[in-house]
Amino acid sequence: MTNETNPRIYAACLASYNNGYLHGAWIDATQGADDIRSEIAEMLKASPIEGAEEFAIHDYEGFEDVSIGEYQGIDSVARIAAFIGEHGALGAAVLEYCDGDMDQAETTMSDGYIGEYPSLPDYMEELTTECAEIPEAVRYYIDWEAMARDAVLGGDLFVIETGYDQVHVFSGR
Repeated sequence: MTNETNPRIYAACLASYNNGYLHGAWIDATQGADDIRSEIAEMLKASPIEGAEEFAIHDYEGFEDVSIGEYQGIDSVARIAAFIGEHGALGAAVLEYCDGDMDQAETTMSDGYIGEYPSLPDYMEELTTECAEIPEAVRYYIDWEAMARDAVLGGDLFVIETGYDQVHVFSGR
C-alpha cells in the first residue's frame, strides 16, 4: 500500500490567541515527540506575547479519519502520526477498529495482518487451494463466499475495506 499521508499539527500559542493574535506553526507530527516539542518551544519563543508557555493543537491534517484533541499529549500525537505515516489509510482504519487503542492497533498490524485481496472470498479460495489439492470437478461446488462469511462470523478473520477491490484481511485471533 502506498502512502501519501503526511500527518502534521498546527500548534497555536494560547497567550497570543487570548490576546487577539494568531500565532502558531504547522509541525510535522511524524518526526518524534522530542522534535515536536522543540518546534513548539521555538514557536512559543517567537510569540508576540512575552513569556508565552502554553499551546493547543488548533488544527491537524494527514491523520485520515483519526481525531486529534486540542490538548492531546505530544507523545500520543507522535505515536499516532508515525503509525498513520507508515500505514496510511489502512493504519487509520485499524486504529478505528481498535477503538483508538494504539497498543492493540500496532499488534493487529504486526501480528494479524494477512494481506490485501480483491475480496475475502478470493482470500479463502487462495488459502484453501494452497493447503489442499481440489479436483477441478469439485472446485465449482465450493461456496467461497459462505466460507468467508463463516470465517468472519466465527471470529477467525476480519476485514477492512479501503477501496474498490481493496480488502485487507486480518487474523481475528
